[in-house]
Amino acid sequence: MEKITFTDPDTQEAIEFFCLEQTTINNQSYILVTEDEDGDSDAYILKETSTEGEETVYEMVEDDAELEALGKVFVELMEDVDLEF
Repeated sequence: MEKITFTDPDTQEAIEFFCLEQTTINNQSYILVTEDEDGDSDAYILKETSTEGEETVYEMVEDDAELEALGKVFVELMEDVDLEF
């Protein structure tokens, strides 16, 4: 499982997530990440918002309708994962 380091734009704190899955819908890239590699953990869906040089900028999906639709897509992509909203 790929480990990705993000930098909080407000605090400049490094945060590490494990990337569980990624997908592209209507030319928009999304990733499903979690804080822990194994076991139950909170998961987040992030949307790619821009690319700056070698760095890609992601933001958490916060719109409930978009989040629910994306959750269904990720559940289909990952047969062994149960997501709760």
